[in-house]
Amino acid sequence: MGELQTTMTVQTVPASPLCRRTFLFSAGGQQFRTNATIVTFKSFLGPGVSNSVQIRSTGANQRRRSTVTAQSKEVEQQKQLKRAYPFHEIEPRWQRYWGDNRTFRTPEEIDTSKPKFYVLDMFPYPSGAGLHVGHPLGYTATDILARLKRMQGFNVLHPMGWDAFGLPAEQYAIETGTHPKITTMRNISRFRSQLKSLGFSYDWDREISTIEPEYYKWTQWIFLQLLKRGLAYQAEVPVNWCPVLGTVLANEEVVDGVSERGGHPVIRKPMRQWMLKITAYADRLLDDLDELDWPESLKEMQRNWIGKSEGAELNFPVLDSHGQERDTRITVYTTRPDTIFGATYLVLAPEHSLLSSLVSAEQSKFVEEYKELASRKSDLERTELQKEKTGVFSGCYARNSANGNAIPIWVADYVLGSYGTGAIMAVPAHDSRDYEFASKYDIEIHWVVEPNNARCNNYENAFSGEGEIMNSSSSTSGLDINGLSCKEAACKVIEWADKAGFGKKKVNYKLRDWLFARQRYWGEPIPVIFMDDNGETVPLPEDELPIMLPGLDDFTPSGTGEPPLSKAVSWVKTIDPKSGKPAKRETNTMPQWAGSCWYYLRFMDPKNSKALVDKAKEKYWSPVDVYVGGAEHAVLHLLYSRFWHKVLYDVGIVSTKEPFKCVINQGIILGEVEYMAFKDHSGNFISADSADTLGEQYQERIPEENVKKYGDSFVLKDNPKIRLIARAHKMSKSRGNVVNPDDVVSEYGADSLRLYEMFMGPFRDSKAWNTSGIEGVHRFLGRTWRLIVGSPSSDGTFRDGTVTTDSEPTLEQLRSLHKCIYKVTEEIEGTRFNTGISAMMEFINAAYKWDQHPKSIMEAFVLLLSPYAPHMAEELWFRLGHSNSLAYESFPKADPAYLKEGTVTLPVQINGKTRGTIEVEESCREEDAFRLASKEEKLSKYLDGKTVKKRIYVPGKILNIILEKENLKAGFR
Repeated sequence: MGELQTTMTVQTVPASPLCRRTFLFSAGGQQFRTNATIVTFKSFLGPGVSNSVQIRSTGANQRRRSTVTAQSKEVEQQKQLKRAYPFHEIEPRWQRYWGDNRTFRTPEEIDTSKPKFYVLDMFPYPSGAGLHVGHPLGYTATDILARLKRMQGFNVLHPMGWDAFGLPAEQYAIETGTHPKITTMRNISRFRSQLKSLGFSYDWDREISTIEPEYYKWTQWIFLQLLKRGLAYQAEVPVNWCPVLGTVLANEEVVDGVSERGGHPVIRKPMRQWMLKITAYADRLLDDLDELDWPESLKEMQRNWIGKSEGAELNFPVLDSHGQERDTRITVYTTRPDTIFGATYLVLAPEHSLLSSLVSAEQSKFVEEYKELASRKSDLERTELQKEKTGVFSGCYARNSANGNAIPIWVADYVLGSYGTGAIMAVPAHDSRDYEFASKYDIEIHWVVEPNNARCNNYENAFSGEGEIMNSSSSTSGLDINGLSCKEAACKVIEWADKAGFGKKKVNYKLRDWLFARQRYWGEPIPVIFMDDNGETVPLPEDELPIMLPGLDDFTPSGTGEPPLSKAVSWVKTIDPKSGKPAKRETNTMPQWAGSCWYYLRFMDPKNSKALVDKAKEKYWSPVDVYVGGAEHAVLHLLYSRFWHKVLYDVGIVSTKEPFKCVINQGIILGEVEYMAFKDHSGNFISADSADTLGEQYQERIPEENVKKYGDSFVLKDNPKIRLIARAHKMSKSRGNVVNPDDVVSEYGADSLRLYEMFMGPFRDSKAWNTSGIEGVHRFLGRTWRLIVGSPSSDGTFRDGTVTTDSEPTLEQLRSLHKCIYKVTEEIEGTRFNTGISAMMEFINAAYKWDQHPKSIMEAFVLLLSPYAPHMAEELWFRLGHSNSLAYESFPKADPAYLKEGTVTLPVQINGKTRGTIEVEESCREEDAFRLASKEEKLSKYLDGKTVKKRIYVPGKILNIILEKENLKAGFR
């Protein structure tokens, strides 16, 4: 069959017919191909332009279409009938429109007199698994906020990018032999596709990735600023070294002595590391928390992590084997110097620098064995309060200068070398950990604090509170604090120690300097070199940046601690740009945290090659107004970002002290609820009430269709006496409870997924996924569609246009609309998205009772719906006669006049039976209500010519008209 050519003139109009084949449009010498189901010609030609358009449909395409089998057509028709509305056509169409028209692009040059709204999702790591339905929860919330603010006239910055460096990609590369950049770019492509399929209004022109040299050039630049200010330094520190992964792990990445990823053994090993002096900013990080609109629980987590405490450093002279004081002193930090008389032993961390010089020959073997065991534990494991305390005696003693007593020196892993001085004075009577340790190893317990409300006799547990000091005086030291309060005693002990040379007042922090080096390939190169002749560390000039990550075929761990980059010999060997002398590059790379510390700034000015961010743009957009992400980032990411931001503030790069004005932690979406029944040894079901002693091997999972709700419990449908256990778990591949959003979108549409995730419950709460629950919001969208578009034809398709009318809205309709506007606006701004949806559902329920649906009312409702369900809203807006996207239309505002309950609907009964209703003022008198009822057509037929016996009127509630009996009968005749 030859090529069919037709020439036609097209005048662009708001609506256009559905296209059934792929067209090639020729206009003005240009060609455009489209297979969109709706062609908006202005996207090709511009509004109001007439042109000669050639439509060519090739015979080959027609033949390919004709090969579609009758069976597949039937399947598609069944799907069409099942769908509540044609989301499968609507959603791809509008996603293409938004992309082609760059609808959500924030221009580089904007009107800065307008208010701004910068809403940001926490940087996602593009894993190979792609998204599951838990991920879009936060993304949908920020998108709703972004869409609302655009429509309220704000300049909105709503970008997306990728935290793409990191260990997972490198491990996958090692396992598969595929370069990490290849897999990372593939993962990014998948994530991007999934996010676009959900209709998120990101400005994709601002997309950034931490692995691009144009980006990490500025990460390296920030490192040089830290180095210049003395905030980056090198040190030999004990680290969590994983030989299998070939890298240092953060404490949070080690669980039960093995790596969180892969479960590989981890040991403590001293290594040369880059450190960032975050401790220099501890007070500012702590004090500025008070100014932030963050959840109080999140701020408290940061306060605890920083861990500021005030106390004293006290010195304990070490004794030789004859009980004489040596020149060596052990310095301890304590927040309770008032309890110094109760210190009956010292504890050193296994990694304490003095330990090897203190241990006796008899105890040396036991101490070394203990140190080896401790090196396999993370700091979190060692300080876990619930774990059993372990330790070993060093064979050495020290003197408590307060009372002159010789006290034993122990080694225990519940003391960390990185906190305080790496040594503590143990007061078992008044510290629970010390008490547990002393009880286990039969060490003396000496009570020195009497509680205010109890006598200190026969204690079986430590008392850690405050009270009155007792048993705390010594003629030898001249120190007497008996009878003082704990605070008074602490001050007196510090004063005594300072004068006697045994100590001083000290402020301490739990916060440790940030270990900033990783022995891995897939990370940002650190921009320093080491001179061959003297080993001097030399920062590279800023004009040398970026220091590019070299291509490497073998990025497996060396196993020696040398990073994989050491294998890039030609890259490692370099020349100092200033002196021209030979040098070697740093082969450690930055941790994954580096790139995610400052990305929010780059989004403000992503294409700037001259500066990290333009000053004027930063001043306008800073700080981030709303930052949404998981609570798992409550400490490290947010703390590191705040630290870098404060450094950049001091350097003069940023204009605000804090990066994120408001942080919101969304809840977790758990997997679907699992119902478990217990069985006895014979295999018979028993109720969970009587199954406490049975293990999990006697549990059986019950399908949801065999379960029913009974009161507050779940029971077997066939045997309600058998109570079940209902549990929901975090989604994970290992549990097999991951729900892929692609599947949900395919069956119900992206708008249904968005709406359901917001409707599941309060945004900040955790909740369990229920696939059947999405059907409810899908039906709501279907009802909305049919209300405006009309009912489908027999084949499931819908007409063009809408069934709305040009009639003037009634008072009832206006009140219903404006109540909805008020509620939806208030709930979105308060991030109470679920109740905003409820308000829209109530409106649709009310609207279905109306005889007519005025266009002005339905247009306003479509705008209300658009932040939640943007695809459907855009399509309805288009069908209502608008040629432009609604993304920048003004969001409806509630008119207070329609929010007042000025009138009520009053039921009217005739002889006790409701015959109709009337609209009356709240303060309406009985006579007026009766007069209105008499004029109402539906009621007047019962009243004309009748004698009223009496009236019963309850203002605002009911009017009951009692007629004479004979007249009533006559009326019915």
